[in-house]
Formats: sequence, structure tokens, C-alpha cells
Amino acid sequence: MVLPIVAYGDPVLRKKAKDITKDYPNFTELLDNMFETMYNAHGVGLAAPQIGLLIRLFIVDAEPFAEDDEISEEEAAVLKTLKKPFINPEIIEETGEEWAFNEGCLSIPDIREDVFRKETIKIRYYDINFNEHVETYSGLAARVIQHEYDHIEGILFTDKLSSLKKRLIKGKLNNISSGKIRVDYRMRFPLAKKGR
Repeated sequence: MVLPIVAYGDPVLRKKAKDITKDYPNFTELLDNMFETMYNAHGVGLAAPQIGLLIRLFIVDAEPFAEDDEISEEEAAVLKTLKKPFINPEIIEETGEEWAFNEGCLSIPDIREDVFRKETIKIRYYDINFNEHVETYSGLAARVIQHEYDHIEGILFTDKLSSLKKRLIKGKLNNISSGKIRVDYRMRFPLAKKGR
């Protein structure tokens, strides 16, 4: 089932999410719905707060980035197989040079900006069977994970922009939270007028 994606301005996107246990209700169905929702919106990641749930869960499918001509075959191979949930994740370490990449977000449609992030991360998380993993990712794989991880920490990519950039996009952000935007996927707008 395709779920509505929470738009910028909703308080749920600003709260730190809580860990879950393996007996979380209807968990398999939730994951299926999240993947369906992400694909319907043409995203490469989706965090639980973006569908209104304050739990430490996000999913990624970075395969679309594997088509980029500017990345190595090795990185493309990682991106092609990076399709999974991250349950109760914790980024243990971020290393390397900061580098810019043009990011967007399903909760903040029609805004894309360059965001600086560290090149490599080490992350601890649980898989769908609640087995623990510690893995290291670099490049675009790390970036997709960092972006989604920020969501469960109550951080948006727009928070990482300069104060000038924030001022320049303020009007667009207000329009998003008010529902004054056209998107081709379901969204829930916090400040939209009832009955529209």
C-alpha cells in the first residue's frame, strides 16, 4: 500500500526516533508498504518518520545511482546491491574528506541543493531478522545512508545549508508545508487548509 509522505513542516520530521523490537506489530507489512511508497515516489531511500512513524527504521535502494557514468565499477557494484532496511541503526564513525552532492528529499519536493558530507561511514544496524551487522560504506552509498539516518535523528538536508541558501528557499519551504505544491505522489501537508 502506498502511504502518504509527510511534508516539510510536520513536527514528526524534527523528533529523534526510538528503537524498535523484533515483535513490532505488522513489521513485514510495514516494510513492504515503505518500499512500495518509495518506489511510487521514485526515491532511493525512505525513513519511518517520513510516513509519520517515530521509529529508528529506514530503507534504501541505491541501484538508480549505479547508472552514473562518473562512478567506478566497484562503487556501481555496491550501489546495485544496496537494497535493504536498516533497523535501529547507529553511525559509529564518519571519516574522510567532506564532499558536495546535490541532494533532494521526498518530504521536501522540488528543492535540490549541494550538501557536504563525510566520504565514509561505519554503521551498526539490524537486518530484517534482527541480526546485528557492522558495515562500512563510502561514496554515494554512504551518502544515501547518511541522508536517511539524519531523518531518524530529526535532521533534514536543508539544515546543512548556509544561512543564505536557507533564506533563498524559505518561500518554497513555506509553500511545501502549506500544500501549495504539485507532486505526483501522495503527501500529507501539516499546514494545508482542511477540505481542499
